[in-house]
Amino acid sequence: MVPTTTSEPVTRTPAITAPPGRVGVLVLLLGALTSVAPLATDMYVPGFPGMGRALNASDSAVQLSMTSFLAGLVIGQLLIGPLSDGLGRRKLMVLGTALFAVLSLVCALAPSVEVLVAARFLQGAAGAAGTVLARAVLADRFHGPELPRYFSLLTMVLSVAPVVAPVIGGGLLTVGGWRATFVALAIFGALLFLAVLLKVPESLPPERRQQGGVAGTFHAMGRLLGHRAFLGSTLTLAFAAAALFACITGSSFVFQEVYETSAGLYSLIFAVNACGMLLAGAVFGVLSRRLTLGTLLSASVVVALVAVLVQVLLLVTVGGSLAGTWVTLLFAAFGIGGVFPASMSLGQSLGREASGAASALLGGTQFLFGAFASLLVGAFGTAGAMPMAATMLGSLISAALCLVFLVRPWRGQGTEGGVPA
Repeated sequence: MVPTTTSEPVTRTPAITAPPGRVGVLVLLLGALTSVAPLATDMYVPGFPGMGRALNASDSAVQLSMTSFLAGLVIGQLLIGPLSDGLGRRKLMVLGTALFAVLSLVCALAPSVEVLVAARFLQGAAGAAGTVLARAVLADRFHGPELPRYFSLLTMVLSVAPVVAPVIGGGLLTVGGWRATFVALAIFGALLFLAVLLKVPESLPPERRQQGGVAGTFHAMGRLLGHRAFLGSTLTLAFAAAALFACITGSSFVFQEVYETSAGLYSLIFAVNACGMLLAGAVFGVLSRRLTLGTLLSASVVVALVAVLVQVLLLVTVGGSLAGTWVTLLFAAFGIGGVFPASMSLGQSLGREASGAASALLGGTQFLFGAFASLLVGAFGTAGAMPMAATMLGSLISAALCLVFLVRPWRGQGTEGGVPA
């Protein structure tokens, strides 16, 4: 039995079941809701250079539009997740998808980089509803060995977004410029609104909701952060996300300006590396039936860390190259693709009695650290590949330290018990 932060008994709530066909549709829709964040970041990344010219803005100002979006995602998740533990999931999900569609149009019409940065912040806050509540709905419905399997499916659906986003973004960039990407996001948001309205039922009935009003729901966050293994899994995920977003932010300039690739070739490179995350999700889904979450999380962190370490060593010794950077980032993406479902499954298992608050902390810190990493890469400049590689390496070393000293995977936490509500 896992040690908890209090002597109160762990309350086990029954999972809500549904026919297999409906479960498949639900997981697909939850994956689409979670894909809002990568679509809203990756689709317009190929247009960074052109966006700067169109808005008469510097590279750092253009990158700030991504940072502001990530900041909106952080604040939105930290507010919406705990609130959903008391109010339910569905109504907040419907409202969030509607606002995301409207704010995407505002981004498309932005006359200056300042307006774009502000609109992106609000767009991120609205998109946070689907991102944070998708994980909470899964934790509401599935417990035990089922949860890692469905999180792996969610991660695989999520991994498709980075594969198709740069390709779609590159095509839209060619046809209608960078503004067309935000029009496409508005259409996607409207479709999500209709899908949630028609196909996503409430997963948290009134009798299972947090008591004590708004203060009670946010107090659950404090209890979760007091649990060592939950805090460790949250920080491990956050630092892995920082490495990923450092790659997303820096790779556009590294490949297109340092290695002088075209926007189309960069989109292909990005899509292939995102396939590494897709493959990692599939491997995790298979191995989660045989190995513990701690083992899978440890292996994934090691793969990502070694890949980025090799990249840094290549840059220091023989210098950067297109092939070397591409291959090492592919293996790093594979490792990070395993960290995501493992740490999310572990964190949601430990915090299942307050799934919204647990999802908010897992997702909020993930994008908070991602925003700082993006800002750090931009601050160090885009003249070479080292700022991106160094930021990724520091992030993954931190993830490994959190894994060893906080998660302590050899103890097998997350397979039983959790943080009492």
